[in-house]
Amino acid sequence: MGETLGRVHSVESFGSADGPGVRYIVFLKGCNMRCKYCHNPDTWAKCGENDGAKLMTPQEVLKTAMRYKAYWKQTGGITVSGGEALLQIDFVTELFKLAKEKGVNTCLDTSGNPFTMEEPFFGKFNELMKYTDLFMLDIKHIDDEEHKKLTGQTNKNILDMAQYLSKNGLLPVVVIDKELSNRMASTIRHNRARGAHNIELMCNIVAELDRAGMSDQWIMKNIGMDRDELLRLKQISGLADLFANKDFSIPDNKPEYMP
Repeated sequence: MGETLGRVHSVESFGSADGPGVRYIVFLKGCNMRCKYCHNPDTWAKCGENDGAKLMTPQEVLKTAMRYKAYWKQTGGITVSGGEALLQIDFVTELFKLAKEKGVNTCLDTSGNPFTMEEPFFGKFNELMKYTDLFMLDIKHIDDEEHKKLTGQTNKNILDMAQYLSKNGLLPVVVIDKELSNRMASTIRHNRARGAHNIELMCNIVAELDRAGMSDQWIMKNIGMDRDELLRLKQISGLADLFANKDFSIPDNKPEYMP
């Protein structure tokens, strides 16, 4: 039996948004989904599709990653992402097994698209679970039909994976050293950049940012929209409280506006 090779797209030596602490991130090639807002479409190509991947063994990847161990401290470690990492489950399992032997925290960033309870994948997935400290399960949309429109794939097996992880005490909770508002803003930026944003969903996110205490200036700067666009989204939401205590709103304490 030959050695296991991973098809690596790229690595990031000092990641801060792909798991807890500072992470060494390995981006693998290949993905079945075609997300309209994907910001890494160059990772889509699978084996045999002239993808330009760098072939590496798990030992080679770990050896390179360990150069940065001093930065990981107590919470950091290695994250494997993509593309879709589960398309190379044998490689990820071997890499994580070697990492755990050295006491390294492991994190899998996945869309869950390849998941199935059929063999041989299911047995391999159970083996991978033994060596994975954290699952970051990226559910693109909770509604199956909307998920198909957004990614070209169903989410039914993805939700099955979430339930399976939960039943096995591995509820996929993501711990990231960034404020929720920053992550929400990033989601909107990616959607808007691909021209696939949903106005209603954007209104909801803007509303949540507002209620989280983010100023109009913060929202405009971090999402990249002008004041008129922000105002329109708030108007569409129909939520009066979004206009409270703003320069263009009616002051709460003006006698002439009191009942």
